[in-house]
Amino acid sequence: QVQLVESGGGLVQAGGSLRLSCTASRTTRGIDNMGWYRQAPGKQRELVTTISRLRSTNYADSVKGRFTISRDSAKNAVYLQMTSLKPEDTAVYYCYADNYWGNYWGQGTQVTVSS
Repeated sequence: QVQLVESGGGLVQAGGSLRLSCTASRTTRGIDNMGWYRQAPGKQRELVTTISRLRSTNYADSVKGRFTISRDSAKNAVYLQMTSLKPEDTAVYYCYADNYWGNYWGQGTQVTVSS
């Protein structure tokens, strides 16, 4: 089963930047899509962005133009560069991956944006 470990969260002021990283292990069966979701207090988990094996990307409207997803297949890693952060970006960010056999989630990393 694929295991995902995130890093890079933290506290940042509004307008600042953060870079999240996620590395996958136990990937002998391969990975198709990778991405990031987030969950703010009292809200449902929502899609932030995804990237396919062929590097096709998808972004939530709320982050378009501010966040950039990238992927390094050789390292089984996915990254999220976040710029122009807003207080409403505050959430726990979860790394996501899938393949034919299932969907996989990381443990989450907290991102807090102060105003």
